[in-house]
Amino acid sequence: MDIYTIGILAAIFTTMANIPQTYVIIREQSTEHVSVTTYFILLTGTLLWVYYGILKNDWPIILTNAFTSITSIIIILLNFSSKKVIRKIHQAILPEKIQKESKKAKQK
Repeated sequence: MDIYTIGILAAIFTTMANIPQTYVIIREQSTEHVSVTTYFILLTGTLLWVYYGILKNDWPIILTNAFTSITSIIIILLNFSSKKVIRKIHQAILPEKIQKESKKAKQK
């Protein structure tokens, strides 16, 4: 595997890393098991990578870390949001089938 392919794969995986956590928060309507400290540390690191990418004029580093920063910010904001706000996001974003499955799981 060449260095370019390794870089692309690394960018894809690190960029996608926060998506499952964001989905679970919205689906479950809870941030109970989220470590805000972890996401503040991750956000600090990715913002530094964005700055580094700007200094080096390296667009792949800028874009992937900017996206990861945005998803980290969303998770942090959701953590400090009320359950009412998360419920509204849940209802607006998730398909009705997933909403029903989530309700059934909570009732068990």
